Amino acid sequence: MFVDQVKVTLRAGKGGNGCMSFRRERRVPRGGPDGGRGGDGGNIYLVSEENLSSLTYFRFYPINKAQKGAHGEGGNRQGKNGEDLLLRVPVGTLVRKKEKKEILFDFLSPGQKFLIVKGGKGGRGNAAFATSTYQAPRDREEGRPGEEGDFVLELKLIADIGLIGFPNVGKSTLISKISAAKPVIADYPFTTLIPNLGVVDVGEFNSFVIADIPGLIEGAHQGHGLGIKFLKHVERTKILLHLIDVSPYTERDPVQDFRTVMTELEAFSPQLSKRYQILAANKIDLLGENKERLDGVKKLAKKEKLPFFAISAQKKEGLRKLVNEMYKTLNLIGESTD
Repeated sequence: MFVDQVKVTLRAGKGGNGCMSFRRERRVPRGGPDGGRGGDGGNIYLVSEENLSSLTYFRFYPINKAQKGAHGEGGNRQGKNGEDLLLRVPVGTLVRKKEKKEILFDFLSPGQKFLIVKGGKGGRGNAAFATSTYQAPRDREEGRPGEEGDFVLELKLIADIGLIGFPNVGKSTLISKISAAKPVIADYPFTTLIPNLGVVDVGEFNSFVIADIPGLIEGAHQGHGLGIKFLKHVERTKILLHLIDVSPYTERDPVQDFRTVMTELEAFSPQLSKRYQILAANKIDLLGENKERLDGVKKLAKKEKLPFFAISAQKKEGLRKLVNEMYKTLNLIGESTD
């Protein structure tokens, strides 16, 4: 199950109570106070892990509590601290308070650790209140409650390339041919129900990550189809690979498909629509002698000043040139931001 947004309630541990106690030993008349302090409550941390790809755990466990601190004891024995609770999240997870837009933390790499709620302090025992003039205190403190709150965890996949386009233009086929990813492929709309990540190997220990985003349709930014649910996953990508179906077996106009998807990107995020793009016309193996649809996309790419590639993902035609262009462009973008 792929879960990319959850609401969770997190409660840190309460501190243990301080103890009121007096020494009761033989040959020690009028023993002084020896009540120990309570242990601190456990904290809750979020920790990013590379091997996680979903927030599914929190769908089944939306409420998480850290351990309480133990109470103090006589003999100046401090209560045991409550154990911290470490909750694992995927890289790319955003953390914010419920009903607020402010981002508390953004997990951009594996191994990051964020203290989200802090455990309460243990209360002092009566030994801590003794002074030269107040030698038999009966004071002690209750443990303090731990922090708690309602939070929203939102996953935005981190990939170098975002693969966009209408349903059934061949995105899943393309990612399966250039990487080891094995997405579901079929001849009906919305075959891809979750984003797929694939690592593309370009040799000599070089690679990049490509994300296959479920197909966009007109009105995606308003919730039509699956688009609004997954548009956020292309926000972190450096390059958008726009795939267009030029085969004669679809009733749609390939140029209009491009315009529609660009309109949806603009409506969702103006910055996203300005992201560097590469345009690829797919399914050229099905064209035969009819090249009009392909020529129309070529003219579109020239007008929009976009790099253009004619490919057949199924037959693996033109894929090596396309992969080399994506890798070269990623390096140029990386150099320009250094």
